[in-house]
Amino acid sequence: MNRILARKQLNSETIMMDIEAPLIARKARPGQFIIFRVDEEGERVPLTIAGTDTEQGTVRIIFQTVGKSTLRLGSKKVGDTITSFVGPLGKPSELDEYVGKRVAVIGGGLGMAIAYPQAAYLHKIGALVDVISGFRTKDLIILEDDMKAVSENLYIITDDGSSGRQGFVTNVLEEQLKKGECYDLVLAIGPLVMMRAVANLTRSYGIKTIVSMNTIMVDGTGMCGSCRLTVGGKIKFSCVDGPDFDAHEVDFEESIRRSKAYLEQEKFDREQELERQRCRLTGEVRHD
Repeated sequence: MNRILARKQLNSETIMMDIEAPLIARKARPGQFIIFRVDEEGERVPLTIAGTDTEQGTVRIIFQTVGKSTLRLGSKKVGDTITSFVGPLGKPSELDEYVGKRVAVIGGGLGMAIAYPQAAYLHKIGALVDVISGFRTKDLIILEDDMKAVSENLYIITDDGSSGRQGFVTNVLEEQLKKGECYDLVLAIGPLVMMRAVANLTRSYGIKTIVSMNTIMVDGTGMCGSCRLTVGGKIKFSCVDGPDFDAHEVDFEESIRRSKAYLEQEKFDREQELERQRCRLTGEVRHD
């Protein structure tokens, strides 16, 4: 059992938690992830490690309450426990060669939770970091102050223009490149269509681009095959070969098709869980 030591609601659908896991905190590096189960009957769900505190022995996770398991996790309070919390899994991001170099870190939505530890590490080792952060609307913006603290420049984009400027992260990246900004690396983390758009843009400029592939995953060891994807014409497994891959070699069309395989089941499970949490007297979803 792993205990929840801190919990913070970042916006209407995003929650940050610090989980007691000293062994994982000691070994985790940027880019790695954990797999949790809320209870004995729960499914195994991967979440990227958003930060660690070795002194407190905690691992930070940030997640959206979009499915059955994340809804159940989100209903837990400080002091409650999680049945299992396994990690660190996956390969750490390879960032040490970018000391003193310019890097653009691009995140879309919840992808900022994954991008933050990488941006923070790059800033710590002396890289010059520009962060381009995209969200659907102002109310969904997360980690703004954190990102500002680890970047030379922070650009916030919203789909509806309610904060920052309206548009897409690729609009800002393209503007920077056309102005002559020379990035040694671009890191893109977020929805598959966003990462594909970034990859298509940087390919024409010959800029090394890395994406974090948050694929469907079950066991986290490469045995189940659920997280397979095609990179450079070869089959890879995100849980053991990644999650970081060369963006210009990823078959995004295949990954997008595979990501939609369980949409109907996920929608059904979410509706069932919301109904389970709904108060029969008030009709409101309760958190107990």
